[in-house]
Amino acid sequence: MAESEHSISRQTWKRLKKNKGALFGLFLIGLSVILAVFGYLIAPDHSPNADLQTVEIQAKKPGYTQKFLRIYDGQQNKKNGFSWLLYGQPLNYHLIPVQGNPRYNPTGDSLLIDRYVDEGISVRQAYSVIWLMNNSGKQPDDFFVTKKYWLGTDKFGRDILSRLIIGTRVSLSVGLIAVLISLFLGILLGSLAGYFRGWIDEMIMWLVNVTWSIPTVLLVFAITMAVGKGFWQIFIAVGLTMWVSVARLVRGQVMAIKELEYIQAAKAIGATNKRIILRHILPNISGPILVIAAGNFATAIMVEAGLSFLGIGIQPPQPSWGLMIKENYNFIITHNPMLALIPGFAIMLLVLAFNLLGNGLRDAVDVKTI
Repeated sequence: MAESEHSISRQTWKRLKKNKGALFGLFLIGLSVILAVFGYLIAPDHSPNADLQTVEIQAKKPGYTQKFLRIYDGQQNKKNGFSWLLYGQPLNYHLIPVQGNPRYNPTGDSLLIDRYVDEGISVRQAYSVIWLMNNSGKQPDDFFVTKKYWLGTDKFGRDILSRLIIGTRVSLSVGLIAVLISLFLGILLGSLAGYFRGWIDEMIMWLVNVTWSIPTVLLVFAITMAVGKGFWQIFIAVGLTMWVSVARLVRGQVMAIKELEYIQAAKAIGATNKRIILRHILPNISGPILVIAAGNFATAIMVEAGLSFLGIGIQPPQPSWGLMIKENYNFIITHNPMLALIPGFAIMLLVLAFNLLGNGLRDAVDVKTI
């Protein structure tokens, strides 16, 4: 049995590798997972939630470069590596945008800068060199840093690229947890309904039909309002709306398989219903389950983005692609539409990746063509 399953898995993977679309989707998903896990190490802004705000440089276009005076607060907020990987590194400094070249006063004890306020507008400011050195522990030549914003800045002056990278974690997390919830409920209820039939089947299908009759968005709204807004609540809201499609699929597959000869043989030798379902039926319908899981993953990402755009999903300052569109969509009709289009492209690519993978899995597990 194990050897046969191993052979089927190898055949499935061999067929999947021939599908270029599925491999492209798998590559995008793998890249997204890397960005989600190591986001704070990769992102230019590694502050918690990539929330370093510099309002003077709001809504700048991709490729914008700015010079800053870095002023330390004299505190050490270092975290260990694992904590930094999960939550980012709290910053112990703030940045002041500088226009032109800084200079020292004739006595050399004060640093004079032109603080950038807006296009063509600056304010002259002076800082004590001794004070800057004591707070930072650095030499005057190290007071300044130049940053390039590859994808521009949002309306709060935050780095779009950094928030896009950290937002990958939210989209994948919501998709993963929602799919796990939907698979658990769908497989459990679908297998019970398809195997035992009778009144159990009628009750479960009644619940499925009632749930299916409610529009998904309205049902998510109701659940979100009941359990509250936030990161963890969105998992529950999305997961509890996606199990019905899994349950219907599993029910139909179980009804077809339980009449086959090897299931009847298992019953004849005294195998329990639990063993038959877990060891003989579910492993043989794993292919269709994987296909619908990939589709549900893409749906969960879309639903989360929609909820965050409407303001009842992920809450600021935590980055979410849908929230980024909400914060910057006004710029679509002004001078910088890319602020809203970039997270939209990210959503499109990730959803496309899961759909391509789902289509590839559907073809790879089709026993009629093996």
